[in-house]
Parts: sequence; C-alpha cells; structure tokens
Amino acid sequence: MSEAINTPNAPPPVGSYPHARKVGDLLFLSGVGPRKPGTTDIPGVYKDAMNTVLSYDIQIQVESVIENVKNILLAAGSSLEQVVDVQVFLTDMKKDFAKFNETYTKYFAKIQATRTTIQVGALPTPIHVEFKVIASVGKHG
Repeated sequence: MSEAINTPNAPPPVGSYPHARKVGDLLFLSGVGPRKPGTTDIPGVYKDAMNTVLSYDIQIQVESVIENVKNILLAAGSSLEQVVDVQVFLTDMKKDFAKFNETYTKYFAKIQATRTTIQVGALPTPIHVEFKVIASVGKHG
C-alpha cells in the first residue's frame, strides 16, 4: 500500500501528481523546485518589465528548494536528516555547480545522502534547480 502526501506548506505541483508518496518506510518526493508556497513567486529570479528572466541567484534558489523539501518531509513524518538519496537537476552546470554545491553542503554534509547531479535543458517554470528526493519515514537508527 502507498499513501499520497500533499501539504499547503510547499508550492503546489505543476502537474497532476502529489508532493510525495509514502511506500512502507520510504518516502519518494516528486520534483521540488524553489517556488514559494501559496504563490507563483520564484526566489532569486530577476525579471524585466516584460517578465523576461534577466538573471538568477542559484544559491537563493537552492535554499528555497531545501526549505520546500523540509516542509514536505515534515508533512510526511520525516525530516531532512532522513534523506537517503537526492537527484539534482541544474539548468547550467558550468555556471552554477560550485555555488550550488556550497549551499547544498551546508545542509547535507553531515547527512551523507547519496546524490546525482545532472544538467537539463530546461525545467517546467523559470527555475534553475530542482531536487528529486528519497527519504526514510519514522525514527531509524
């Protein structure tokens, strides 16, 4: 059996899927981006009057993604410390990897989750980073 998890404390998915799905002692998060919960605002994105993206701050976006991941994990009875695997999607590996990794390390260095980081051509909204996370649920030693 599995259970779909949704929370108002994370931005709504951009498609017909839940924030996460709990299967046994594992939690599988859908792709999580940096949008602010309850809004369409994307932190760290700077646009002109025509709504064209001029620039972005990858570290602000990574911080926001991690906050959204934390909120989804909490709603499902888990925590950041219980993350076992992270898949990271960046739109510009060459430009953003070092700053992304610096910010990521602040949260995940002690957790030691496995990680894969890949570059993608685009993400579904004008974001530049997205995480796909697997975590354990409940208290584990």
